[in-house]
Amino acid sequence: MGLKLSTGLMTVGCLLMLMGLTLFSASVSQHQDDAILGAGICAFSFGALLTAGGIYLRGRALLAEAGAASPKAQQKQQQRSGCDLCGIETPAVMCRAHQLHMCPTCLARHFDARSCVYIPSSRKPAAKAAWA
Repeated sequence: MGLKLSTGLMTVGCLLMLMGLTLFSASVSQHQDDAILGAGICAFSFGALLTAGGIYLRGRALLAEAGAASPKAQQKQQQRSGCDLCGIETPAVMCRAHQLHMCPTCLARHFDARSCVYIPSSRKPAAKAAWA
């Protein structure tokens, strides 16, 4: 509904601005009537106000549509950002051998110096370099 209302306000506002310009040009002709000049200025300014209100309503409607879609994306990010073992805390390291992101608590239980290599979790694993 907000998009239709905003389009209607912008259309009516543009028509009023056009009418105001027409009245302004009619007032500066040979007869120079001050009443027509005042009506033209009022019509143009009210049309500009309606157009600005329509643009504002269009922005608010688009913002409301974007706000309705964003919680789903935030839920996906929150699910991925937790520890792979417990899922509660923020991961601190990643085990390269097992490809697990772990929090400090789970790291204490998982620690194996013989087979695991740990890197900071915020850093992406580097691609293997081709040594020639």
